[in-house]
Amino acid sequence: MEHSLHILLYRAFHAQRNYLRPSLQELGLGSGQPKLLAYLAARGPCHQRQLADYFDVDPANVSRMVDSLERGGFVIRRTDGRRDLLEVTGRGRVASELWQDRCHQMEEVLLRDFTPEERERFADYLSRAYRNIQQKQREARP
Repeated sequence: MEHSLHILLYRAFHAQRNYLRPSLQELGLGSGQPKLLAYLAARGPCHQRQLADYFDVDPANVSRMVDSLERGGFVIRRTDGRRDLLEVTGRGRVASELWQDRCHQMEEVLLRDFTPEERERFADYLSRAYRNIQQKQREARP
């Protein structure tokens, strides 16, 4: 069981989440929100649907996260025709940068004994595995 890939992936995910959880609370962010801030900080204003599509998350979940981010002063909404355009605020940008720093620290712990080549291969393996799952899900849709 220890070598079952899905268990190993779950354990690694759970461990990194537990490592980062105190930072979420410290920054005043909820689960899933940092990735939305990072996207907005890197790519600029966008619509909620873009976030849902990019992260493969239910639009209703994105809406709840955005509502909370807006209440916390991390994002603002601007009207763009019939839809809202989301934009990161200065507070959101600072929180995103701090979160990215914490994630980088976690990655250094996670990959401590990995060579640069192993790190690159590991990232490639995870990316390929993700693409394979996505492709299979697309094929299964009617």
